[in-house]
Amino acid sequence: MATREIYETAFDEDVQTHSSANQCPECDGRVTTNAVETVCEECGLVVNEHQIDHGPEWRAFDEDERERTGAPLTAARHDRGLSTEIGHGADANGNTLSGRKRRQVARMRREQTRGRFQSEAERNLAHGLGEVRRIVSTLELSETIRDQACRLFRSAQNEDLLPGRSIEAMATASVYGACRCNGISRTLDDVTDPARVEKSRVTNAYKTLNTELGLPAKPVTPSAFVPRLASELDVPDQIRQRARKLAEDSESTGVTTGVRPSGFAAACLYKAGHEQGQLFTQSAVAEAANVSPVTVRSHRDALDELAV
Repeated sequence: MATREIYETAFDEDVQTHSSANQCPECDGRVTTNAVETVCEECGLVVNEHQIDHGPEWRAFDEDERERTGAPLTAARHDRGLSTEIGHGADANGNTLSGRKRRQVARMRREQTRGRFQSEAERNLAHGLGEVRRIVSTLELSETIRDQACRLFRSAQNEDLLPGRSIEAMATASVYGACRCNGISRTLDDVTDPARVEKSRVTNAYKTLNTELGLPAKPVTPSAFVPRLASELDVPDQIRQRARKLAEDSESTGVTTGVRPSGFAAACLYKAGHEQGQLFTQSAVAEAANVSPVTVRSHRDALDELAV
């Protein structure tokens, strides 16, 4: 059997020990393929020794953190991160450029910027994804939420949901939708504060996303807001645990249906603090939850009636 046939039938990353078609070209013995090489079990002939490396193509070779092919693909860029950038003032080795060279590089940079986008839709996509990255960075959310929000904005553009709507509003709604789909305790006010658009536009954009794309948005529960409010108020763990139990017990009774979860979580912290002897003012708890003191009092009365 020719060596060419061995490559066609035995090239695999998994170990193969039961295939009768894999035979050694020298002694017709059984050939075994593992993750490193293809060898004959009878005579030890190495038929193939360079398998496909499924590891990352970007890695460091020295202390300068040089990379072989750049960073991996990302959904946070309009071109998936495949574009290049022309630097300022220095070459690849860090040497300072002359005045003539700097002017030449500036012209090259200007032409690259002009030819970066192939269409107006691609330009809008780059602007929207930039807004998503900015808002996510301000809210200190994870890269997973950032990538999901970017994919959500990209889907909105593919479904022609951007015409007639603000790009900033759709980007902010994408971040809020990603938070809702992952059950992260971020209110619409929290997401709108760092945005450059009015809250009403963000609300309309999120309604459009939820309706047209069918987002699997999870209902935000008061118990999800307790750790965040407890951190802002700097309360002990004992009070935080008691407030979380109050919220979970209330959720099981259905009393939290239709109420603002952050306000109910604030009432749970307020009641738990009074039970443990740490007296919070209603205004301080309400300010942390971005609700009014009246909301905290009404939910506290509801907790007193439940006697949980």
